[in-house]
Amino acid sequence: MSDVEEAVTRAHRDEWARVVASLTRRFGDLDIAEEAAAEAFATAVERWPVDGVPPNPGAWLTTTAVRKAIDRIRRENKRNDKHKEAQMVYDNTPPEPLGVIDDDRLRLIFTCCHPALAMEARVALTLRMLGGLTVPEIARAFLVRETALEQRITRAKAKIKAARIPYRMPAAEDLPARVSGVLAVLYLVFNEGYLATGPDTDPVRHGLTAEAIRLTRLIRALLPEDGEVAGLLALMLLTEARRTARVSVSGELVTLDEQDRGAWDKVLIAEGHRLVRERLAAAAAGVAPGRYQILAAINAVHTSARDIRDTDWSQVVALYDQLVHLDASPIVALNRAIAVAELDGPEVALAAVDRLADELAGYHAYHATRADLLRRLGQSQQSRAAYDKAIELAGNTAQTANLTRRRDQLR
Repeated sequence: MSDVEEAVTRAHRDEWARVVASLTRRFGDLDIAEEAAAEAFATAVERWPVDGVPPNPGAWLTTTAVRKAIDRIRRENKRNDKHKEAQMVYDNTPPEPLGVIDDDRLRLIFTCCHPALAMEARVALTLRMLGGLTVPEIARAFLVRETALEQRITRAKAKIKAARIPYRMPAAEDLPARVSGVLAVLYLVFNEGYLATGPDTDPVRHGLTAEAIRLTRLIRALLPEDGEVAGLLALMLLTEARRTARVSVSGELVTLDEQDRGAWDKVLIAEGHRLVRERLAAAAAGVAPGRYQILAAINAVHTSARDIRDTDWSQVVALYDQLVHLDASPIVALNRAIAVAELDGPEVALAAVDRLADELAGYHAYHATRADLLRRLGQSQQSRAAYDKAIELAGNTAQTANLTRRRDQLR
């Protein structure tokens, strides 16, 4: 990759959400904002190799996108009033404060996560507008067809326009009810960054994980007493702390049992543990923990162990038992079975995993887990077949490389 191509890629990672949010504030239209931002990046691909990378790529992209948006509005004759047109061009009036925290991207995520939209639409729209993911990438994350996902996003934007959903922070009294949907979206954005679903992207996309953490910190500033906000932030920090050990120099996914724990970010781990301890104190006072708080506690157990053999697996299984009562999804059951394998052995775990066959047949981690358990039980032929299926379904090259190596190590 040339220096210019790398600059464009970095700018897309760092500036997409900022450009889209800025245009949404200015023009009040998600379609215009998204298309103008895309055109600005396309122009960068054409012009930067010739003119050079600008000193401030974000400002260059925003200015270019604004011009593209104005050109489109003029072409479509949506602004006949000359005064309004001049105001679009110069826009010297500072934006009116719309919430407790003045951040375009945070306002945009509350717009994309408005309760008038279905949850699937909120997540898809936020991944597209804030995360800059392509439709194929989001479709893989949802395990749905690309055409269906594209229609979902289109309908969501149309509903925002038709229902005149405002681009602003919710009122203080409405914030708690609105936050749960936002947290679900941010968690999916973070997961897509921590291990990308697409085969043609970096396996770990730090821009997405950093943006998810940044926005979660802002929401925590708004709701410092909300346990689930603190839990999600702790979960993200403890997961992000392992990011640099997640992929090897050769580009292979490194699983938890093989990671260099000395490479983990001790500062992030300390902050995550502090948040978990705060939530444990609240639980001791009678405040029942939510899903994100339990997941954070599980990650705290993992990051407390100096070696995989030091992990307190009984505590991990006990925490998963709590989580099952809140979220009885097959994914949670699969992750619990992985912990059970360390506590009660692979045979017990395999029986639990096999009960999930109908629900998780299209999920690569299900087949990878079966392959590992079968390998530990000495059933090499069945393990190889399960690895082959996991490789077929794997989302990116780092996963494929890891699964291929494990399969090829079978006798």
